[in-house]
Amino acid sequence: MEPDESAASEADHEGMAALAGSTNDLADDVPRSRVDRVLRWVPRILSSKPHVVALMGLGIYLILLPILGVRVSANAELIGGNYTNVTSDIGACIAAGGTLHLVNQGRKRRKMDEERLTLIRETHRLLHYVYDDAARELGHVGHAGSEPGPPASSA
Repeated sequence: MEPDESAASEADHEGMAALAGSTNDLADDVPRSRVDRVLRWVPRILSSKPHVVALMGLGIYLILLPILGVRVSANAELIGGNYTNVTSDIGACIAAGGTLHLVNQGRKRRKMDEERLTLIRETHRLLHYVYDDAARELGHVGHAGSEPGPPASSA
């Protein structure tokens, strides 16, 4: 393949990644577009208590009342659906709530891991400062002899 062709295919691939978004983290911490901000609310609305209560009421109206002999109009069944629609909607609410919980837990865990890594790096740097001779004996030159302070940013 010629160099021009590989550059073009990489550019096309980057364009598709920008269009579809990252596949590594499907729930960005900060939404990039207006559509992302709107779509971010969908699971919250689906798993909200009022929505679940409304679906339960719909389930009672469309499932339980006909079983008890109360006549439900055909229009109500057409608009509201049947028992499979209602139960699958309630299942979607449960799944949306579970997904939100997992995403939030993942973000908290990632933040804690980043803080833990920063602490470990700072401890390592301080140990090199305090035990300068031992670090040199182990072949770790470059860290030893520097003043402790804020960690150097790696660019």
